[in-house]
Amino acid sequence: MSKRLQVLLEEKEWAEIQRAARARRITIAEWVRQALRTARRHQPQRDAEKKLKAVRAATRHSFPTGDIEQMLAEIEQGYLDNRR
Repeated sequence: MSKRLQVLLEEKEWAEIQRAARARRITIAEWVRQALRTARRHQPQRDAEKKLKAVRAATRHSFPTGDIEQMLAEIEQGYLDNRR
């Protein structure tokens, strides 16, 4: 079932949206639907506190690591080897 949404805009903003919709050859309504879908996709899926908890939990572990300069050199060497 479809739902109706009413949004009030200043004339200048309406004109800008109208120009953007015309440039894409779509209606203003379709332009708004697409903009809302895009905004929804870019919303964080989890709240910040959950992400921080996961990072804090991960930092309690100890994993072997190498010297940063050595790792960077090995990465660079891998790039060079793949070019040949």
